[in-house]
Amino acid sequence: MTRQQLIEQIFAKKTFLCVGLDTDIKKIPEHLLNSDDPIFDFNKAIIDATADYCVAYKPNLAFYECMGTKGIASFERTVSYLKEKYPNHFIIADAKRGDIGNTSAMYARTFFEEYDLDALTVAPYMGEDSVTPFLGYDGKWVILLALTSNKGSHDFQLTEDENGERLFEKVIRKSQAWAGDDRMMYVVGATQGEMFKDIRAIAPTHFLLVPGVGAQGGSLQEVCKYGMTPDCGLIVNSSRGIIYASNGKDFAEVAAAKAQELQAEMAAELDKIQH
Repeated sequence: MTRQQLIEQIFAKKTFLCVGLDTDIKKIPEHLLNSDDPIFDFNKAIIDATADYCVAYKPNLAFYECMGTKGIASFERTVSYLKEKYPNHFIIADAKRGDIGNTSAMYARTFFEEYDLDALTVAPYMGEDSVTPFLGYDGKWVILLALTSNKGSHDFQLTEDENGERLFEKVIRKSQAWAGDDRMMYVVGATQGEMFKDIRAIAPTHFLLVPGVGAQGGSLQEVCKYGMTPDCGLIVNSSRGIIYASNGKDFAEVAAAKAQELQAEMAAELDKIQH
């Protein structure tokens, strides 16, 4: 999906919501556990219930890899279902890969050739040669970790060099020489608040993938106030707050209601930049 196609989807559907498919076998409703593939059945129900209210899905690979080959099979079925039934949705593999040349090239082959996904999260801290193998695929996006939403982000990402530049700022500034805003995004946690102003000073037009709204306490309105651009420039992810909103037989309906609530808030924010 190109940048322009993504923008068109956002404004056509009046949403920039990404639903995170962090599907834990220990948290899905009990009535699904007798199924041959409970993870896929859960994902399918969530996808069908929320597709009208979002523009992207983000399966987190850790939740599938922990189940070995069965989990990977569920992930593959989920991806195939999305691509077949909802081809206009942006699919992000949240895998946080990153290693030196040949290894990164294999990771890139996995997600961009074998699975043919739109985007992959990448850890940039080994430098340029660990990221460039992911940039060799036309139409595919690299989403670099920049300023994350977890408490430990302060341990390293906010440390300053002798010139007062913080590490996350150095990552964003340096990486813009590797690819433009049509191929690269940045992960910025919703809990970072006014820090979005600092990020926009360095990367005024790049899309930001924003986790941490909802269950982690991030404010959608604050993210939009400091991070939104005339093209929207945001993909805001919600995982637990949507997919685990109910663990009963009504889980899909409740997930749809939660996604619709966020979509309505996002539509209001988009209206502000269209007038």
